Amino acid sequence: MTILALDTTSNVASVAVRAHGRLAAKATIHSSSGFGHLIFSAIEECLSDARVDLKAVDCFAAGSGPGSFTGLRIGLAAVKGLAEATQRPAIGISNLRALSSCARQAASLRAVFLDARRGEVYGAVYNPGLQIVMPEMVLRFEAWLAKLDAGVEYEFISSAPLPVEETRFAGMPFTLAPQTLAAAVAVCAERDGRAGAWQESADLDANYVRRSDAELFWREN
Repeated sequence: MTILALDTTSNVASVAVRAHGRLAAKATIHSSSGFGHLIFSAIEECLSDARVDLKAVDCFAAGSGPGSFTGLRIGLAAVKGLAEATQRPAIGISNLRALSSCARQAASLRAVFLDARRGEVYGAVYNPGLQIVMPEMVLRFEAWLAKLDAGVEYEFISSAPLPVEETRFAGMPFTLAPQTLAAAVAVCAERDGRAGAWQESADLDANYVRRSDAELFWREN
């Protein structure tokens, strides 16, 4: 099984190829002017490094958010185009779920969060099977922590080093995840492929969690 995965939802984009159950190649994109003009050259580089032909890819995956509204649309559009051109399936993977695959503790529930700016985090809880057990939401960090059960053993996972040690969860394991998540997106996509959960490219959609400012404006006016 060969997966080509993209993540364009943060300040640093990434591409990964996962083949035969392992990471075969990855590439990172740094750009202050967006990723649309760089993403396909990075895909070509990554496929070349992995020695994989585009036609050999079984599924195309993209981080579907939450994250940058503009960025995540670039990744989803690229994956849709590649899937349609090669007549292959595709899948969008929540970035929070991708984070949950970075756990180091095998048995614990995984409390994952990302910086949502405005003093808030995107947060959710996943089990070791990468299935969601507490819905994805956007809240202030302290308010999200208040929704967690203090009697449960969690592994906290994030690319944002917020101070879990200064809360009632002090002492529980914390894993600082990579900022680039394409490799983790590929892990989740591979798992979904084994479960028969890949999609038609037309069914891909963004996972905003927080509605855009424009949408909120039109709803309120």
